[in-house]
Amino acid sequence: MARAKTGTAYLLWALCLFGICGLHRFYAGQIVWGIVYLCTFGLFGIGQLIDLVLVPGMVKTRNDQLRRQYLAEWSDDGLVMPVPMNRKLVTAEGVAQPQDNSMQQLLKAAHANGGKLSKAQVALHTGLSTERVDALIQEALRCGYADITNDPESGAVRYVFDV
Repeated sequence: MARAKTGTAYLLWALCLFGICGLHRFYAGQIVWGIVYLCTFGLFGIGQLIDLVLVPGMVKTRNDQLRRQYLAEWSDDGLVMPVPMNRKLVTAEGVAQPQDNSMQQLLKAAHANGGKLSKAQVALHTGLSTERVDALIQEALRCGYADITNDPESGAVRYVFDV
């Protein structure tokens, strides 16, 4: 796809110093105004000076026209137009189980074991990964569902649930 460049438009504008005015208008796709500028020496120089400020906008407008024309040609041929899409792809493994469902499993497991569980027992009863078990126990502690204690015989960490 061809694109108009601001630098090229300014070079064509500079040809007015040699008496050739309006070529930048032709370059920007404004044929009628290009002819008017060519015949009137850039509207007697005033239009040429004003265009010094307007050139970037003319180039942007021309590029927009060229882009629309390019996309119209693609759609006329029945081809799919390229459209950028910003989507985050999530794999099935990356989808976490809902918090309530996991917490319900944890509380049911605690109820079945007399209210005391170790991390290994939580993993066994819920089927969750060790990282997910840690996060679930931390959530239970934060919500006040569990307290931390030690087993009097082995000294192992136990989580006591009030169920």
